[in-house]
Amino acid sequence: MGRLEGKVAIITGAARGMGAETARLFAAQGAKICVTDVRDAAPVAAEIGGSAMAMEHDVSDEDRWRAVAAAVAERFGRIDVLINNAGIVFWGGSILEIEKADFDRLYSVNLLGAWLGIKHVAPHMIAGGGGSIVNISSISGITAINGIAPYAASKWALRGISKTAALELGPRKVRVNAVFPGTVNTEMGNVAKEPNEALNARQKGLPIPRIGEAIDIANASLFLASDESAYMTGAEMVIDGGLTTGFYSSALPGGIQ
Repeated sequence: MGRLEGKVAIITGAARGMGAETARLFAAQGAKICVTDVRDAAPVAAEIGGSAMAMEHDVSDEDRWRAVAAAVAERFGRIDVLINNAGIVFWGGSILEIEKADFDRLYSVNLLGAWLGIKHVAPHMIAGGGGSIVNISSISGITAINGIAPYAASKWALRGISKTAALELGPRKVRVNAVFPGTVNTEMGNVAKEPNEALNARQKGLPIPRIGEAIDIANASLFLASDESAYMTGAEMVIDGGLTTGFYSSALPGGIQ
């Protein structure tokens, strides 16, 4: 029996990358899936087969969230898992150069989109006896890097929403946890489409010296979606190869040789 046997999951931003990989993994573990995206997610649903459906979905649109939740509940009879994976990134602009529109755009998808998902999907979970919500954040939500202020701010805010939702929904048997990926080899994370060798070369200073892959994040979401994590809520799973762990000192033993 699969680890998600009998469960129904909505995965946003699932036309490619981490979302698509998560959908494939969840289906292999027995879940029925709704994959959503502003892009065409139908090929991913077709690949999975009859246990999957696809919907066009702008996560910043509240009416569309209502429609997605209602359609999934009608098709499969319940909703047990929500993976708030949809997100956009921001490259290029110092804190003095960015515009208000940059913040508006990033917040509308990365923060508002996840909150709307919680708002409109959690009631279905509560009616069905409980569920699991996983918000895909970023290590930019626990640390900082120059040039991406709107993105980092949206991910820090998502961290706060995740904690608050965990407190409010826990007594109603809905768990809310967050995953914080580091650098991952997806179309969004590897815009230049560099080969793995070049990507891995830049990770040599990490405790796990390689680029992250979509399956690494999907596996974390699988654990949090499954009953194996039944006593976890408000938790933060950092999947970054050790990037945010600390730093090596050449003056002390145990460093990189």
